Amino acid sequence: MSQLKFVIPKGSLQEATLQLLKQAGYNVKAFERSYRPWINDSEINLKLLRPQEIPTLIQEAAHELGIAGEDWVNESGADVELLSKLDYGKVDIVLAVPNSWEKINNLSDLIKDFNRSRKPIRIATEYINLTSKQIMQNDEYQKYYGDKTPEVITPWSRYGENPNVKIMLSFGATEAKPPEDADAIVDNTETGTTLKSNELKIIEVLSQSQAVLIANKKALKDEWKEEKIRDVMTLIVGAVEARKKLHIFMNVKEENIEHLLEQLPALKRPTISPLAGAEGWFALNTIIAKEDFLKLIPVLRKLAQGLVVYDPKGVLPLEEIRNRKI
Repeated sequence: MSQLKFVIPKGSLQEATLQLLKQAGYNVKAFERSYRPWINDSEINLKLLRPQEIPTLIQEAAHELGIAGEDWVNESGADVELLSKLDYGKVDIVLAVPNSWEKINNLSDLIKDFNRSRKPIRIATEYINLTSKQIMQNDEYQKYYGDKTPEVITPWSRYGENPNVKIMLSFGATEAKPPEDADAIVDNTETGTTLKSNELKIIEVLSQSQAVLIANKKALKDEWKEEKIRDVMTLIVGAVEARKKLHIFMNVKEENIEHLLEQLPALKRPTISPLAGAEGWFALNTIIAKEDFLKLIPVLRKLAQGLVVYDPKGVLPLEEIRNRKI
């Protein structure tokens, strides 16, 4: 039997990913100390791995479909197909320095101050490629160092042309590095609380990230694998879309229908049907964006009789995915 190799992230994204799969209709059981969860789809071979590894492993066809952080897709430079953003695991990739550095409030300030003092900047990070790229795009860096690449330092190698800016690979607890082990850090943060508790301040947001669904490009050229990937993608994207929507039901007098339709944003035209035994009354149901619901309450209160609201489990964009070229 053919199987699709599907890899999902272990660690900070794991629980949210399992919740998304459950909402999408999958029953997944993750066993303690096991990296191979059980899933109620015999055509899927599911595995848990560190999110840093997933993009490269998908590029190399060790797996055909995966969920990873957008930050690690960019950091690895993996040549994979981005199928969809998943709207969870949202973080900022930030540059932070000690709170006491009152005169340094952005990357340009940091570069100018250390250049003036003739001291190299030591930046600790897990994102050595992303950090190097972002720093080289800075105008002050270009002014002092041109196109020289920052020096990158890892336990097994040292490379780069500019020893005045040193990017040092961190293996975690990056926020603990300043001031003894690094002058600044580049790290991901959701709220900034951990940075503040370590007496650091954010001076620049370098990029943003969220969980994404990615696929191996060669797998998409295989007929069976492409169809299976589309099936999984349909269910997952449907669950993501459902989190943004509400399903509402109401009864409306015939004379109020047109006015209500003018006020009612909908995924498609709403379903309207006459109520049995209630002449002049109609049942109306539709999907709306959650963000519109509170604004609609005054309208619905005046024009509708009764209102039932559901959180949909899935809003599957069948036509969009069917017609999408991947």
